[in-house]
Amino acid sequence: MSFPAKRLRRLRTSEKMRELVQQTTLSPKDFICPVFVQEDLKTRIKVETMTEIERLPIKDVNEEIEEISDLGIPAIMLFGIPTQKDEEGSSAFDENGVVQKAISQIRENFGDKIVIMADVCLCQFTSTGHCGIIHKNKIDNDVSLNTLAKIAVSQAKAGVDTVSPSAMMDGQVAAIRKALDEEGFTDVSIMSHSAKHRSNFYAPFRNAAECAPKFGDRSTYQVPYTNAREAMQEVETDINEGVDIVMIKPALSYLDLIAETRRRFNIPVAAYSVSGEYALVKAASQLGYVNENNITSEILTSIKRAGADMIVTYFAKSASKFLQQS
Repeated sequence: MSFPAKRLRRLRTSEKMRELVQQTTLSPKDFICPVFVQEDLKTRIKVETMTEIERLPIKDVNEEIEEISDLGIPAIMLFGIPTQKDEEGSSAFDENGVVQKAISQIRENFGDKIVIMADVCLCQFTSTGHCGIIHKNKIDNDVSLNTLAKIAVSQAKAGVDTVSPSAMMDGQVAAIRKALDEEGFTDVSIMSHSAKHRSNFYAPFRNAAECAPKFGDRSTYQVPYTNAREAMQEVETDINEGVDIVMIKPALSYLDLIAETRRRFNIPVAAYSVSGEYALVKAASQLGYVNENNITSEILTSIKRAGADMIVTYFAKSASKFLQQS
């Protein structure tokens, strides 16, 4: 009888031995926590499609940021829901807009204690629900660039650290970088949703942010999930335009693209574990099909293992709690 010369099981014989050789370690420092802020809201509102996620009034933002910071999470991603919407998305770049107010308040109260990131898009702010300006029933890419640049500058004036364009307009990084630099905000970084796919995993977010398109879909500007090479072209284009951090979105079904981005490019890589990924885990957990903490840890670890330096995730708070306890 022959015996195996190499026994890999020797390094799995005890918990401490497994810890000693563990190759990927998950930490609250890996997370970016999304925060929804709604204009003129009096009390918190639960998001029906995303268990434990809430829309916040401005008055509750400090309390939320304090909790996030105390959990060791280094950054937040702000999303705003305005009271008024129009075809131009004008409330998105209003200096007194809901996102701008939230940024200013967080900066005043927390200084550099947490990294403030903010979404730069139009879907929450336009009456059409699209991520760009509509002209003759089509997205006007170049007009949209001007608006996205105005949004980014308004957020920079409020005190944001990082603007995060997610509209998938061609040239958005270059337009935003140029506008920021011309206004003197050379230190404001850009984390682009570089390869944002047209995905079915966004449905719960659209309920949370009230941003479903009123007609058509987003197939003319978001990346088809069938086209890996096209996704890499989007990432490379953003890098050439001066982006600071690239993002693959969604994450779990796109681990191959996260890994390929890490292999090809020497730049920080973010991954967005989106609302549908969160909602599926929550639903399965509530039905008793899975252990929520265990499967959350496995999913987030797989995203980091694939090559993500940071993960935008709705599990940021809950995962940080059980990681601190383990």
